[in-house]
Amino acid sequence: MNQTSKGAKDKPLQWWQLSLMGVACTIGTGYFLGTGVGIQIGGPAIIPAFVLAAIGTFVVFDVLARMSSQDPQEGSFCVYARKGFGRWAGFSSGWVYFSSEILIMGSQMAALSLFTRLWFPGLPMWMFALVYAVLGLVIIILGTKGFERAEHLFAVMKLAAIIAFLAIAGAAILGWLGGGKHAPNWPMPVFPTGALGGWSSLIYAFYAFGGIEVMGLLAIRLKDPKEAPKAGRWMIGTLAILYMASLVLALSLVPWNTMGSKESPFVASLKGYGLSFVPHLFNGAFIIAGFSTMIASLFAVITILVTLAKNKDAPPLFAKVSRGKRETPYFAIGVTALALTGSILLALFMPEKMYEYVTTAAGLMLMYNWMFILFTSGRLLQLNGWGRTKRWISTAIIALAVSGTVFHHTSRPGLWISLGFVLLIGGITLLMKRIWSKNRSRNRSKVRRPRQEGELT
Repeated sequence: MNQTSKGAKDKPLQWWQLSLMGVACTIGTGYFLGTGVGIQIGGPAIIPAFVLAAIGTFVVFDVLARMSSQDPQEGSFCVYARKGFGRWAGFSSGWVYFSSEILIMGSQMAALSLFTRLWFPGLPMWMFALVYAVLGLVIIILGTKGFERAEHLFAVMKLAAIIAFLAIAGAAILGWLGGGKHAPNWPMPVFPTGALGGWSSLIYAFYAFGGIEVMGLLAIRLKDPKEAPKAGRWMIGTLAILYMASLVLALSLVPWNTMGSKESPFVASLKGYGLSFVPHLFNGAFIIAGFSTMIASLFAVITILVTLAKNKDAPPLFAKVSRGKRETPYFAIGVTALALTGSILLALFMPEKMYEYVTTAAGLMLMYNWMFILFTSGRLLQLNGWGRTKRWISTAIIALAVSGTVFHHTSRPGLWISLGFVLLIGGITLLMKRIWSKNRSRNRSKVRRPRQEGELT
C-alpha cells in the first residue's frame, strides 16, 4: 500500500502543531498517576529513570519520524514493519498494537469514571464510562479537523496543569504557603530501595511517554514531512524537562515512602498546606488528560484497523468509508466501539488487581511495538555509525525496562500476561502465514500455462 490520506494533502500541519498534538497524545494518567507506582517501587530513582526513558523515547520517535519523512504512509509503523520484514510483521505489529491500546483505553475509561465520581458520588461508574465513550467516538466521527482542535485545546490545558503545579510547589518550597507537614527533603536518597528497585521502576517512566506512536500516524499530515524529527525533539525535550522538574519538587515536599500507588504524587505532595482547591484542580487535570489520551488512542487504533483491512490483514469491510466529504470509516469505528465496550466492562467488573495486571501487560505490549519500530528502522533507513549506536542504546534501555518487571510483584504478573498475548498473536500469525502460502500456491496454479504449438484453444 502506498497511499496517503486526502486530508494529508488538503490541510497540512506545521511542525509546532504536531508537537502540540504530541503533548496531547502523551501526557495522561500514566504520568499523573502511574508515576506514583514507580515512586513506591523505586523512590527518587524514578528521576534518573525518566532521563533514561526520555532518551529511549526520543530515539524511537526519531527513527519513526525519519521513516515517515522518507516514505509517508497512513498506517505508519504497521506499514513500515510490513515493508521491512514482510506481511507477517505488519499483521502481528498491527494486531499487537490494536489489542494493547483497546485494553489500555478500557482502564483509562474506568479511571475517568472514578475521577468523575469525586464530584458526582451518587451516580454509577458505568454511566460516566458510557458518556466518555460516546463523546470520544463523536469527536472521532467529526473527522480529523475536530480531533485536532480538541487535542490542541487539551494539550494547552494539560501543560497549564503541570505549570500550575510547578508554581504552587515552588511557592511551598520557598515557604510562601506556610509550613507543611514536612520540611523540604534535600538531599534526596537516589536509590533508597536499591538498584533493583530503581530498575523495576523504569517501566513506569516509559509509560509516561506512551503516545508517541500516535504522532507517527499524524506525521503524514505535516506540510513538510522532513520536519517530523524537529517536532519530536521539541515535544519530548519539553516533556522531559517538565516531568523531571515536577517530580523533583513533589519528592522534595514529602518523603517518597508516604506516597501511595492509588493517589497522584502531585496531590499527595501538596497536602498539609491548606489548599482545598488542589484535589479538585488536579482531578480536573486527570479527567482532561485521560480523555485526551483516550481519543488519541481511538484515532490510532481505527487508523491501524483501516490499514490492516487495506492490506487484507483484517476483513476488507473495515476499510470501507462513507460517501461524502469526510469519508468516515464507520465499520472500523463500530468494531472499535464494540471492542472498547468489552474492555470497559472488564475494567468495571473484573477484580481490580486482575485488570491492573492486564493493563500492565498492554503497556508492555506497547513497548514491544516500540522495539519493533527500532528493528524496522534498521531495515528501511540508511543509518550512519552514530545512528546505529543510538538505535541499539534505545533498544537496550527498553529491554532493561521490560526485564525490570520480573523483579517486582506489582509488575511481574503483567509481564507474563503480555508474553501470553504475544504468543497468542504469534500463533495466529503462523497460522495466517500457512493460509497466505496456500493462497499464493493456489493463485499460481490458476495462471494459464503457455499454449503449446498445435494445441487447441
